Amino acid sequence: MKLTEKQKIFTNEYLVDLNATRAYKVAYKSCKKDETAAANGNRLLRNDKVREYLDIRLKKREERTEITQDKVIKELASIAFANGSDFAKVVEKSYMKPIKNDAGEVIGEEEVFYKTVELVKTEELDEGKKKAIAGIKQGKFGIEVQSCDKVKALELLGKHLGMFTDRVELSGSIPVQILDDIK
Repeated sequence: MKLTEKQKIFTNEYLVDLNATRAYKVAYKSCKKDETAAANGNRLLRNDKVREYLDIRLKKREERTEITQDKVIKELASIAFANGSDFAKVVEKSYMKPIKNDAGEVIGEEEVFYKTVELVKTEELDEGKKKAIAGIKQGKFGIEVQSCDKVKALELLGKHLGMFTDRVELSGSIPVQILDDIK
């Protein structure tokens, strides 16, 4: 597999952020228009030699960083399928309230029930549930547990699975003019 110097530069730049337009403009400095760079960058990505070199580089990076698609998907799934009740739950508690007479003397007790929130200790959470926690802090009203963006994680998983496709609907009429040039 023999690449030109510019193809190597393009591929190496593409690996930085997976932006073919930007990578093409770095490799081919004379290209100024984004539209041209986008079209040519996508064309280069379909080139067999470039694709092969890119696949080799991606595989090496995956081995070096130990970041795989499976790991990313599992991490997103931990966030997407976490449940708020994994971290906190509403519980009912009670206390004995003294009953006083008009003179202020305690003459008995009554049980009063109330609801409160109890947090689950982090050491009791499994690793998957811990991954869904973005942060824990002592706030004005007690301990605050902030979770990662569940909707975004579900969106990314859905896109990965091909569930969400953008559809463009065109409607209207386009006039058609038929010219007869046959003489």
